[in-house]
Amino acid sequence: METLLVEAQEFEDMKMSHMSTSDRVEASRKAKTIILGLNEFYKKTKDSSIMDVMKRVTEKKKKIEKRLNGRPTV
Repeated sequence: METLLVEAQEFEDMKMSHMSTSDRVEASRKAKTIILGLNEFYKKTKDSSIMDVMKRVTEKKKKIEKRLNGRPTV
């Protein structure tokens, strides 16, 4: 549990500028792993602070994925 929270904090503090595509893919996968791990603890404890961390990580993950996917073509 503690390691996941530390990883989540490191992920949140990570700079997004000048990331290569492979860095973005790796960061997105790491975020997914963190979120799924925290979700298992949240299911057991229902601690709102864990939910807040998951929301912040998810928000950053969405920003990274938005940049990965690019603009939709019409």
